[in-house]
Amino acid sequence: MKRWKIPLGSFLVLLLISFFFVIPVKQAFTFSETRTETPELVYLAISDETEFQIRYVHSIFLTNVFETYRIQKNQSLKFLTMRYEDVGIGLPAYAEEGETLTVTNEGIYTLTYEDKIIDSFILYIGDVDAQLAFAYKGKETDLKAYLKRGYSYEFRVKRLTLYELMKGVNMNG
Repeated sequence: MKRWKIPLGSFLVLLLISFFFVIPVKQAFTFSETRTETPELVYLAISDETEFQIRYVHSIFLTNVFETYRIQKNQSLKFLTMRYEDVGIGLPAYAEEGETLTVTNEGIYTLTYEDKIIDSFILYIGDVDAQLAFAYKGKETDLKAYLKRGYSYEFRVKRLTLYELMKGVNMNG
């Protein structure tokens, strides 16, 4: 009987190690560096809330732009709305098929998407002193405090392993 204790113990240790490296345990918003051999992972843990917003200052108009998304069950992203004050470069003055554009009396444009689903998007962190924030559960996080200026990051929702959680940079604090 003693003969089986050592292999069984080794098997359990091997099982725990594989769990640590392979099995995803926590869903998170992730920012992964692109164009690099060793990408850094920055993440923000997700709880029960499915909507989030990215707020940035437009580089030409210097006004806030708000993009609102919802996490789908399969971890894809549904682009809900984009709200802005000026039209022009990157900020449309008309709606295309599957979109609705409304304008308030105050001149605020809201572009609403009927069914725009994406898996991920690339976020470029400009090397300028303009705000870039991620809003989730009523809390706004300054992305430039965690992401390097002049770098591109792929943003997606994914389940992380314990190893990825320990290795990555946690924006939750």
